[in-house]
Amino acid sequence: MIQGFPPVAAADARVLVLGSMPGKASLQAARYYAHERNAFWRIMGDLIGAGPEIPYPQRLEKLKAAGIALWDVMAACEREGSLDADIVSASIQPNVFSAFLAVHRSIRRIFFNGGAAESGFRRLVLPALNRPDLALLRLPSTSPAHAACGYAEKLAAWSVIVAPPNN
Repeated sequence: MIQGFPPVAAADARVLVLGSMPGKASLQAARYYAHERNAFWRIMGDLIGAGPEIPYPQRLEKLKAAGIALWDVMAACEREGSLDADIVSASIQPNVFSAFLAVHRSIRRIFFNGGAAESGFRRLVLPALNRPDLALLRLPSTSPAHAACGYAEKLAAWSVIVAPPNN
């Protein structure tokens, strides 16, 4: 059974970015999105100045300062390798979102880093979550395994996380 990471979030976070479960490189480095070809930190660099060229703790501080929280849908699961497709469905233990969202009441928008995060959240978390005010949006995966979408297209899609909400 592999274990995920705790959330990265300031008390006043406005958006939550969710992955599914950290991959092998991230688990070994004990850092979110540690695979050198994952575009997440490059995108964060272009959007909020939290690029891979600055130390990891500073990247996390920049996320928090921008009102962006970071976490995964799964707290634990069984999986060989790094691919979401290899996750043993029956082994998934979701994170406790009701408690997290009760503390982080300013979060109104949740963005999923790819389809596995979105489907896992909708299946395992959303039915028990009484938060009709949340806007949910899947973004293209930043994983190098998702090559169907180029960097410019990913960056354009991900820019929504720093855009003001449509109220």
